[in-house]
Amino acid sequence: MRPDFPIRPASFPFFYGWVVLVVSTLGIVMSVPGQTIGVSVFTDHLIDAIGISRLSLSNAYLAGTLASGLALPYAGTLIDRFGVRPMVLVACIGLAATLCFLAASDIVTGHISRTFGLNLELVGWAVLAVGFATLRFSGQGILTMVSRTMVGRWFERGRGLVAAVSGPFVSFSFSAAPLLLHWLIGSLGWRQAWIGMAIAVGGGMSLIGWLFYRDNPEQCGLRMYGASDDVDMTGEAALAPSPVMREFTRPEAVRTSAFWLISLAIGNQALVGTGITFHIVDIGAEAGMTAETAVAIFLPIAIVSTLVGFAVGYAVDRVHVRTLVMVMMLGEIGMFAGMASFDNTAIRVATVACWGLASGFYGPLTVASLPGFFGREHLGSIQGAHMMIIVIASALGPAILASLHELFGSYEVGFYVVAVMPLLVLLWAPFTTDPQQTPSSTHSEPRRNT
Repeated sequence: MRPDFPIRPASFPFFYGWVVLVVSTLGIVMSVPGQTIGVSVFTDHLIDAIGISRLSLSNAYLAGTLASGLALPYAGTLIDRFGVRPMVLVACIGLAATLCFLAASDIVTGHISRTFGLNLELVGWAVLAVGFATLRFSGQGILTMVSRTMVGRWFERGRGLVAAVSGPFVSFSFSAAPLLLHWLIGSLGWRQAWIGMAIAVGGGMSLIGWLFYRDNPEQCGLRMYGASDDVDMTGEAALAPSPVMREFTRPEAVRTSAFWLISLAIGNQALVGTGITFHIVDIGAEAGMTAETAVAIFLPIAIVSTLVGFAVGYAVDRVHVRTLVMVMMLGEIGMFAGMASFDNTAIRVATVACWGLASGFYGPLTVASLPGFFGREHLGSIQGAHMMIIVIASALGPAILASLHELFGSYEVGFYVVAVMPLLVLLWAPFTTDPQQTPSSTHSEPRRNT
């Protein structure tokens, strides 16, 4: 696809990277139907419609998400090879088709079961596993990856500013999504809600992606924002190389402690946050809450995460990344442990605050840390490995909590167990270093986000 058709980025009166920032943020927000936060509100409806157990549903989600996670490194390589515009179209169309398939999953399950005389729960598990695999691969996987990869290629020194703008919108949208989807299901029904989202993603977001997504400023005759001191807000300086820095390949990146620090920190949040979100109605019922009350906790979480996101975005260019990760881990420890006593009002308030705190770090750290640590050239494939870890972690969360609930008869023990993981990352974080400051790296000035 020609970068100057149908819109020529260099003709804009301001730096086109700001358009990239807006549409990439929208792309991540539109991945909500493929995120656990977007699936969780539908779980009880699927259980009732298909007639399977909660544990079978969790295991189908585990199998589908693991399958999609293992395929994501290859998808990251495709982003580097073919570019962000073709891949955003693949992601949007794939996500829309999957939503339509899931909307008819009970019909498909019943038809296959009756036609071949197979066990209904086994068929339901298989149908949902396939649906969840393509849902997670296209939504949480490719659409999120391609959006974050693109914005990472357009900004250098402005990544903290980008994170401060983009991160809070993403955090608020993700945290508020269950409330919106709960209302949508109540108004339209669960099947129609999924079909409506399919139209929005397959028609609306795919068009936006085709019109506005661009791989990098150089192919558009522009320069990366912050590439040198003389670049202005329009980006219309003569082409010149970006600041000298080491461009890591994916194998090189995954051998660094920094890659694993970021991936495990965010993976912890994905694992337990996904598990809690997936079972939030059941967890709320165990704590004596109605479904509406349980889902309503996402509104204060959204408010806290939005405020924290602005602060973290401002800090990411000024504070050591490992320090930010340590604060995030403290939030996760409070969040995970607090869920064990969710029936206590005071602890519930503290848990929501800790959840919002940890969620506020999610977007800014992902946007700013990977391109800052490893460069832009292989960012897609590095994002693929990073997303694989996050997606696999998110796959394990619901199954782990469901299994521990099945074993102990409540969620309490499971929450104490998973609270150990962020504690381990917290203890490890001070010993990590910035790959750009190792003796083998070359760059024009000291990095500020070690």
